[in-house]
Amino acid sequence: MPGVPRERERLSGMSEQSADPTTVLLRRGEVHSPADPFATAMVVERGQVAWVGSEGAADAFADGVDEVVDLDGALVTPAFTDAHVHTTATGLALTGLDLSDAPSLETALALVRDFAAARPDDRVLLGHGWDAARWPGGRPPTRAELDAATGGRPLYLSRIDVHSAVVTTALLDLVPGLGPVDGPLTADDHHAVRAAALDAITPAQRAEAQRTALGHAASLGIGSVHECGGPKISFEDDFTDLLKLSAQVPGPRVIGYWAEQNVQKARELGAHGAAGDLFVDGALGSHTACLHQPYADAGHTGTAYLDADAVATHVVACTEVGLQAGFHAIGDAAVGAVVAGVRAAAEKVGLARVRAARHRVEHAEMLTPETVAAFAELGLIASVQPAFDALWGGADGMYARRLGAERARTLNPFAALLRAGVPLAFGSDSPVTPLDPWGTVRAAAFHHTPEHRVSVRAAFTAHTRGGWRAIGRDDAGVLVPGAPADYAVWRTDELIVQAPDDRVARWSTDPRSGTPGLPDLTPGRDLPLCLRTVVGGRTVFVRPGE
Repeated sequence: MPGVPRERERLSGMSEQSADPTTVLLRRGEVHSPADPFATAMVVERGQVAWVGSEGAADAFADGVDEVVDLDGALVTPAFTDAHVHTTATGLALTGLDLSDAPSLETALALVRDFAAARPDDRVLLGHGWDAARWPGGRPPTRAELDAATGGRPLYLSRIDVHSAVVTTALLDLVPGLGPVDGPLTADDHHAVRAAALDAITPAQRAEAQRTALGHAASLGIGSVHECGGPKISFEDDFTDLLKLSAQVPGPRVIGYWAEQNVQKARELGAHGAAGDLFVDGALGSHTACLHQPYADAGHTGTAYLDADAVATHVVACTEVGLQAGFHAIGDAAVGAVVAGVRAAAEKVGLARVRAARHRVEHAEMLTPETVAAFAELGLIASVQPAFDALWGGADGMYARRLGAERARTLNPFAALLRAGVPLAFGSDSPVTPLDPWGTVRAAAFHHTPEHRVSVRAAFTAHTRGGWRAIGRDDAGVLVPGAPADYAVWRTDELIVQAPDDRVARWSTDPRSGTPGLPDLTPGRDLPLCLRTVVGGRTVFVRPGE
């Protein structure tokens, strides 16, 4: 069988498990493959796709395989890749205090009280997800209110965008030099209290959180995650322990990114790139994304952490050693600084080398036609999160409150990026928004701003093959012979073709077009249910009862 070159399998920063040596025939289903748009069967051998084709041809394989799986009409697709995840934080949110559904300040405080009472032995209480912008009155909890709710114990509560937090006096006391400040903490103060809170987590708690997050990802048909670590987000042991865990325990592959302007450190830690959340700015919800014009609801333009010169220096350093660089940039001024810096780097080391490196920009929300064109020119990967628009877009959403309706409508222009030829890799930024791959595809296809919508097929590709391309693998994320056998099996309704342009959708449903269908993701309809997830031919999740 055709194989993937071994040197490409050993990409740095990718945890690799041994492939399952068994040969499996899947049949009597729907296989989403460009190799055969009408495929109903697939053979997997030694961790790779060996064949896809029709039910009649599958009979020839039945006697020569170790296992036959009767799909009973289920859909088989490539496993999803979530291109931006904070794994430990995701696990802590799943096992800890989650305030993302709290409808009011009063409810949030009640949840804090209950959580504190239920966790008497925790050295520090951890919670996530509050969003005062959606609460009546629009204000976060005060330090005094949190002190009362916790009985004076250390507490760290990150805002939904993880770029600010509220804490108790007892946690502030653990941070030398940080006075009794009130209100949400941002920038360096926030990084300091977050470090103090995370330092209190035991290795056992951290491992539990990582296992929980990876297990949850597998249950959603996610076969790979891009871990975005860094000294301002977590710490080195958290990063390396996660890579070790994912290599030892069957589950999603983990591709590690370390966000530090220290190329040698990233290589020592086994990172795929000195990239991910290397902050050029902050977030819109916390008023820390860096803008050209002031916020509509604040008298400033946010926070800049890196300028174009710093970006250029980092891109040159990474390009010269063959390492992927990347930056967190949300506001238009921050994105402009990245573009200017990468262009300056290209002038020094050559445009071809910069393009070949596939450097990344995370989030890239406030784009202009000029910066979209620059992404295409410089070969930048846009690692983006469609769920941000689903959560914060629209005339009454947080974007409109922060920026005004006119600027808000320009955010997350996925269609413009695709038209320009910019590679897209979809992710969640979990725990900012939940791991939810089909929901992410739906969010891109039904963007609040119609001109930014893309077809379900394009969105699905960005959330499967796009994540692999973002790490330099063009042979994966698709079910064709020779590709890694990373796939998911789904229970779903009739398959259709959905696109913003009805003419495209009508032609694509004609059998002559040879376009494989995907589930109907119209808002309000049930999303597909994952029955099984397989990574490298090894089953990492089976839904109970299936």
